[in-house]
Amino acid sequence: MADTGLVESRPRKLLRTFSAAAALVAAATLAPAALAAPVSGALATNAALRAGATAATAAYGIGAPIPFRLFPVDNAWNAPVDQLPLDPDSAAYIAHMSPGTGLHPDFGTVWEGAAIGIPYVVVSGAQARVAIHFVEYGDESDRGPYPVPGSAPVEGAGGSLADGDRHVLVLDADNQKLYELYHAVKQPDGSWNAGSGAIWDLTSDKLRPAGWTSADAAGLPILPGLARYDEIVTEGVLDHALRFTVSETQRKYLYPATHYASDSTDPSLPPMGLRVRLKAGFDVGGFPPAVQVVLRGLKKYGMMVADNGSDWYVGGAPDARWDDDALHTLDQVKGSDFEVVDSRALQPGAFYVALTSTATVRHGRAWSRRGSVFDPSGSRWTATVSYGDGSARRDLTLTAARTFSLAHRYGRAHHRYTVTVTVRDDRGLTAIAHLRVRVR
Repeated sequence: MADTGLVESRPRKLLRTFSAAAALVAAATLAPAALAAPVSGALATNAALRAGATAATAAYGIGAPIPFRLFPVDNAWNAPVDQLPLDPDSAAYIAHMSPGTGLHPDFGTVWEGAAIGIPYVVVSGAQARVAIHFVEYGDESDRGPYPVPGSAPVEGAGGSLADGDRHVLVLDADNQKLYELYHAVKQPDGSWNAGSGAIWDLTSDKLRPAGWTSADAAGLPILPGLARYDEIVTEGVLDHALRFTVSETQRKYLYPATHYASDSTDPSLPPMGLRVRLKAGFDVGGFPPAVQVVLRGLKKYGMMVADNGSDWYVGGAPDARWDDDALHTLDQVKGSDFEVVDSRALQPGAFYVALTSTATVRHGRAWSRRGSVFDPSGSRWTATVSYGDGSARRDLTLTAARTFSLAHRYGRAHHRYTVTVTVRDDRGLTAIAHLRVRVR
């Protein structure tokens, strides 16, 4: 996706091109009297950039407030999905994702000696770089050195999960670069061993190479998908997708993910990158204020499957100010309260056929399915279908809304067939969808 230079309309976030130094200059221009307090070694938060507002500062350090949007406004993480169509397999996916299980906030204060969540540290552009030795997925990692402070927090350190994923997240706020490590272990010489690592330019929409992992199994960045106290409680808004885990995934990934972590070919299991949203009719009234902010954000921006783990564990950053009891009211929100959106529409130049992936029918009986075509750049289409049983390929009629209907009768029981729908547009592009049919 190209960097379009779009500027978000809501005043909460800074332009993504603001550096720490530029923010301080802007703060001095808008509220010079407020800069009487020392600001050395600090970032100006966006509060300082509101007209007439008092300048506020946030020191570089662990869990420091982030005064700019992570990735461009048109990035998939920041894109609203409340108006996207449902994925044709939404019901099947949710049914295989423990629909009776409640959300679990995988973030909070402290549990069994360790901070709850995935911590991060904000550093300046002058932070010293150190060597990173990749010991697991080096061929899919971005080479260092990385600006990892010796005191960088490690996920799970000090608790019972100290041997877990051990993520280390470092945000260079001056250069808007994000450095993330998986299975990170500091060495006596100040370098780090890590299973994998990724470097992200937060002013770009560039993805990992296809098939590559990152510090997360799905090949996605981690920090942009975390619930953070500074935005949810301090600013009262969640305006990006969150990351979450499920216990089983399939050998497939969806945009913007670039990597799968499963051998299963079961099409009913969620792929990496699957995007869900809280149903619009879910009543958020009665929940604590911070949780209402999260739930409203999940309605508009949703969540992405980022890793294998416990079902419906929602990622976030630890903070001593979280109210753990309030956060745990999220367990009243069940998996069945979510639906899967067809996030292919977010992909640049998207042109695809939306069709359920599986069907079970009785032999000798007529069956039908509806599908649709997403192609906002096209104006004319031709569509055909092959039912996979040797019968002649047939033309399909698209409605004004670009929907179509399949109808067929299979004569042989206990067989499996693959239905193939092919659509071509006036630009010469082709989109194909397959539906696996089991005939009983």
